[in-house]
Amino acid sequence: MKALVVYSSRTGNTKKLAEALYSAVQFEKKLIPISDNPDPAEYDFVAVGFWLQDGQPDPATRDFLPKIGRKEVVLFTTHSAANNSDHAQNALRQARELAAPARICAVFSCLGQASEEILKQARQEDPQPSWLADAPAAKGHPDENDIRQFMHLFNNLNLP
Repeated sequence: MKALVVYSSRTGNTKKLAEALYSAVQFEKKLIPISDNPDPAEYDFVAVGFWLQDGQPDPATRDFLPKIGRKEVVLFTTHSAANNSDHAQNALRQARELAAPARICAVFSCLGQASEEILKQARQEDPQPSWLADAPAAKGHPDENDIRQFMHLFNNLNLP
């Protein structure tokens, strides 16, 4: 089995999860930033990590997901919104739809600390984005516990 771990990361949060997942994969693998426009055709398994922009996967991820095809897929995201927020849930729903007809094996949603620059920009918007109220809880994330939960989820998948 060949695995591709691809990620889009604005602040390094999603990259941190991608690197942890890459280290856990026990078969032939590649770790590639989505900005390198990887071709998923030669892989059996694809893990896609992304950040959220305006309540949806970032633009590069939205372009990449439809290219996956009929593969085993894990989706993972970092964001400053609460995991159960409409903001985060709608983005994950959209990612699943964009990845069709892939077989989504697992989805992992994780708090990710926003940079001061992003927070400053969000505070100046009118109206302010819904996730801004949740941002203080994201400070320090993803942390070791988040990574441990993600690895537990991945290690319990029934991959060939």
